Amino acid sequence: MIISFFYHLGRFVNLLRLMISKPENTKMYWKETMRQMNDIGIGSLIIVFLIALFIGAVSAVQIAYQLGDQIVPMYYTGYIVRDMTIIEMAPTLTCLVLAGKVGSNIAAELGGMRQKEQIDALEIMGVNTAAYLVFPKIIASLFIVPMLVAIAAVVAIFGGYLAVVPTGMITEPEYVLGLRAFFVPYTVTIMFVKSFVFGFILTSIPAYQGFYVGGGSLELGQANMNAVVFSNVGILFFDFIITLMMT
Repeated sequence: MIISFFYHLGRFVNLLRLMISKPENTKMYWKETMRQMNDIGIGSLIIVFLIALFIGAVSAVQIAYQLGDQIVPMYYTGYIVRDMTIIEMAPTLTCLVLAGKVGSNIAAELGGMRQKEQIDALEIMGVNTAAYLVFPKIIASLFIVPMLVAIAAVVAIFGGYLAVVPTGMITEPEYVLGLRAFFVPYTVTIMFVKSFVFGFILTSIPAYQGFYVGGGSLELGQANMNAVVFSNVGILFFDFIITLMMT
């Protein structure tokens, strides 16, 4: 198992090395990057919006319920929802969802190209397939994922407002006061650092799984599963590391 881990780690690092080599045609890379931004960003916007909305709503209701019989002021509901959303829920949950949606698509796309020998054909023509097929996906993710995370944070906070203010659990001034209380801008920095790292993980690992897939449909299905599982494990692991280092 240890030997297999270092084997795949070395091959993954080698893929990244090939990926960052100088592109042959910058114009083609630009078009592919724009296409990937559209697929990752616009294609994932609805699911990110819905998940963030309901996560914020459920969190606000649960927190307001827990504080209902306590001495702690009710405006702490907005305060806790804000910080919990910015530091943890928006980057981590959003990227876990994207790892399932985007990661499986990337692994399936590259895996299908590998099994149909399209990647081999490009390599025979002298194309740096690692750079052309993988690099635009990672660059697009590094730009789009932080934007999606920021949108998720705003939507989650708004979802919390819709859940507790119209229902009368707390008043609007209390919720708004909580959102404004004890705000530390450094928490936003943590959110974007996490989203940047997670964006790299949820595209590079599935790209590796799909790029080197072999066999037939069973192996492609296994690669898709590994892409999602390993991406989620990587996101959770680095979530702990970043939180430990930055808080």
